[in-house]
Amino acid sequence: MIPATLMITGRSTVSGEIKGKYDKEAPSNFSRPLRPVIFWNITRGCNLKCLHCYISAGPDTTGDLPTEKAIEIAHQISEMKIPLVVFSGGEPLYRKDFFEIASSIDSPTKIALSSNGTLISEKIADKLAETNFSYIGISIDSVHPEVHDVFRGVKGSFEKAVNGIRNSINVGLSVGIRTTLTKGNIEEVGLMLEFAHRMGVHRISLYLLDIAGRATQISDLLPTKEQIRRMVDSLIESIPNYDFEVLLVRMNFAGIYLADKLALSREDFLKYLRLIRSQGDCGRKTISIFPDGEVKPCQFLSGVTVGDLKRERLSSIISYENTKLRPFFHASDMLRGPKCSTCPFKDICGGGSRMRALNFGDFWGDDPTCFIDAERIADKWQF
Repeated sequence: MIPATLMITGRSTVSGEIKGKYDKEAPSNFSRPLRPVIFWNITRGCNLKCLHCYISAGPDTTGDLPTEKAIEIAHQISEMKIPLVVFSGGEPLYRKDFFEIASSIDSPTKIALSSNGTLISEKIADKLAETNFSYIGISIDSVHPEVHDVFRGVKGSFEKAVNGIRNSINVGLSVGIRTTLTKGNIEEVGLMLEFAHRMGVHRISLYLLDIAGRATQISDLLPTKEQIRRMVDSLIESIPNYDFEVLLVRMNFAGIYLADKLALSREDFLKYLRLIRSQGDCGRKTISIFPDGEVKPCQFLSGVTVGDLKRERLSSIISYENTKLRPFFHASDMLRGPKCSTCPFKDICGGGSRMRALNFGDFWGDDPTCFIDAERIADKWQF
């Protein structure tokens, strides 16, 4: 997760509220390998049919953990003093016991919600505020309602999501927009920034399409390297014009590109690199709990299981002794693609997406969307 606004302007909004003040001079230590941010995919149930859903969610909730077990896991999370839990799905609000589970997580652990927004009525927004949610992220994949609705699989989902944003803002919640970038919508990022500004949100997170779940059927929608590069260049120009923060997700290599563009000296460049590395990635500073209690390095690695909370405690899974998780603590050592394995920045970037690499033949191979000329950048800054 690359804090583009922080890198370009030194400012943050939601990130600063949740993590506390940090910047390239003092990178955040909000999360650590044994104290990661947890993305809790709390249900496979969902009222939408999104083309890119990494968990292939739908109306069937068979296999979701029962309330009692979910509450037990919530208590384990609190005992470990996990810094942040992001509830996701499916659609988290699809679970009737959602608020009972969420309210079982105690301070100092913070809680956030990743939602399609369509179920956030005025009443639900009030309950989210009462439950002390630090942040609400709502998915909008196009400024054009008909395009968003096709991507989300249900007509009218755009209007309902916008209402969910308004209802959340009206009760004082910190709200952001989450956009999955494809070949079809990456050219409208500028319009999305304007839309976010008009809505009055505090953040926009731009997720590069990851090839997991149903998204394996739309891998042809991956943006090209040139499209991604042009988008990042446009953000350098446009971000200073907005008071919300922009994050780049599932494309850590874009952080290297930004560092090269923004640095004023070699020392400055190295500070940017330390900031990027401090953000973490799958299995290193982040972890995911799936609806059935299986634990994954992150929500996008649905095919990799590193533990099972039906039989194990969370503290024994998130451990250096866990040989299934250990490769992700040092992912750069596992890379074997011709580009990533020899990249001078592989320890900073982590090699990008393993699922995009797998889609092109090798789980530990090269991420096909990486657009940077790493050798040129390393030579320029004597790295």
